[in-house]
Order: sequence, then C-alpha cells, then structure tokens
Amino acid sequence: MSTRAWMLFAAVSTLWGIPYLFIKIAVNGGVTPGVLAWGRITLGALVLLGLARQAGSLRSLRGRWRWLALYGIVEVSIPFPLIAAGEQHISSSLAAIIIATVPLIVAVLALRFDPAESASGTRLVGLCTGLLGVIVLVGVDASGDVKTLLGAGAVLLAAVGYAAGPMVFKRHLADLDPRATMGASLAIAAVVLAPVAVLDAPARTPSAGALGAVVVLGLVCTALAFSLMAVLIAEIGPARAVVITYINPIIAVALGVTILGEQPGAGAGAGLLLILAGSWLSTDGRVPPGLTAMLERVRRHKGTRVERVIDPAVGVHDPRSCSRGISVHFCPGSTRVDI
Repeated sequence: MSTRAWMLFAAVSTLWGIPYLFIKIAVNGGVTPGVLAWGRITLGALVLLGLARQAGSLRSLRGRWRWLALYGIVEVSIPFPLIAAGEQHISSSLAAIIIATVPLIVAVLALRFDPAESASGTRLVGLCTGLLGVIVLVGVDASGDVKTLLGAGAVLLAAVGYAAGPMVFKRHLADLDPRATMGASLAIAAVVLAPVAVLDAPARTPSAGALGAVVVLGLVCTALAFSLMAVLIAEIGPARAVVITYINPIIAVALGVTILGEQPGAGAGAGLLLILAGSWLSTDGRVPPGLTAMLERVRRHKGTRVERVIDPAVGVHDPRSCSRGISVHFCPGSTRVDI
C-alpha cells in the first residue's frame, strides 16, 4: 500500500475504534438504540451534504440512487442500531472484537460476489491469524446468559452489513465524490430509521454526557470517518480497507479499560498481537513506506553515505578518510559506490 493509503488506514482505524466507547456512554446515559443510530446518522448526513453542495458534487449522484440506498441500508441502517442494541448487554470491548470478523465475512462473500477480492496466500494467512487473535482476545467467557448471547449475535449481524457495504461501494459508487456519496447514503439511512427512532423514543431525557456522545458519534465517527473510509476503499479495495476492524479492537479495548473499567480476558495481550499480525499480513505483509523511510533516515544518520559516479574501466582509490574513521574504496567495475 502507498503512504497515503497507510495514513488513511491509520486515521479510519482510530476514528472507528472510538465509537464503541461513545455508544456505551450514550446507551448507559438513557439514549435508546433507535434514537442513537438516527441521531448520529442525521448529524453526519447534514454535515456531508452541506460540504457536497458547497463543492457542487451532488449532481454526480444522478442515476446512482438505488445503489446509494442499498449501501446506506446495509452499511448504516442495519448495523448502527444493532450495535447500539448489542452494547446494552455486552461491553464495548467485546462489541469491537466481534466486529473484527468483518474481513473474514468479506472473504466469504467475495467467493460469490467479487472473486477479485477473495483472499489467498499471505492474505488468507493474515485473515486466519486475525481471527485467531479475535478468539484469544475474547477469551473463554462463553457464559450461558441469554441476553449476552443475543447482544453478541446482534453485533455479529451488524458485522455482516459492514462486510457487504464496502463491496457495494467499490462496484457502484467508488468513482463519486465521497462527501456526496456518504452524505446521500446517510440521509437515506436516516429516513429509513426515522420510524424506528419514533417507536424507540426514550422514556426520560438522556443525560448531558449521553447527548454529547451522540454529537461526537455524528460529527467525528460518522461524517469524518465515512468520508475517509470512502477514499480508503477507492484506494485499496474493500477487502483490505475493512482490515481496519482488526485494529479497532485495540483502540476499543484500551478505551474500555481506562475509561469504562472493563476487564478483557486473560488472553488479551496475545490476542492483540495476533490481530496486529493478521492486519499486517492481510494488507500484503509489507512494511509501510513511511516506516521504511524513517528507518532509512536513522541508518543514514549513523553513518556518512556518499555516492560517486566513476569510470568502470579504471579502479579508483580515494585516500581521503571518512569523518567517522571509515576508509573509502572505489572498486573497478562499479559505477556507484558508498562511503
């Protein structure tokens, strides 16, 4: 992946690692799942549609409305309330961990809908490694509590929507302005969820902290995150883009532990390492270009590097000594030499 892709990957991973904390704060503060989902979606839609209108890119959506509707429903209308409902019964950490199954679901769906995105070789090893990390991170905590199982099931169903959405986006919407695409999709999702929000209205006024969490979810974790995710999908494809769900649990677990006092299972450390390894392998197992450049600068800082062009027919010996005490030799047959 390019440096730009790695920067987008890091940004989206962070922005979609923190929603689980704010969702937990919101539902614990009295915001119902339907209202929470509708509120954050509506805020995000208003911001993005305003930006798209200012940029004059809304006209580009003509002829794409059915795909915008499909994307908005499977990526937003279904997953958002399901995750909020699930977090009424499970921790924010566990919710993020379950969502980490998205790349695996993409690989399964690709067998039928997008063979070009199917995983094989190193990427398949990475996906399996990441899944193993998810299992280890969850730990052996399968209690027989029905509510916990239902909450986990709701989040897992949301993961299916998160897997299908990027595939729709790649095939039918990737060439459009992300602000217009995401704004319109969120607006459609908000219309779909409006009746749910009315029926699921809270019995009492939510706390100020809960309402503040909805605002953060709408502006930062929806408007900004969806725009960057659209660019990322267009840059590297949906299969690699959704690998952010392997990084999300790391951020979600850290926030859950430090802020909410959640306690992950004993295998959390090993699970996190496996998730990182799986994420790396799933994105082709290459070192990020930015990291490579940084390491190169460090290497050069430790020793002086000088490059000269010489006649390959003549051997040259430069009697000068390096400032660091390293002798300099130019050998016949070489056109580039290092000091």
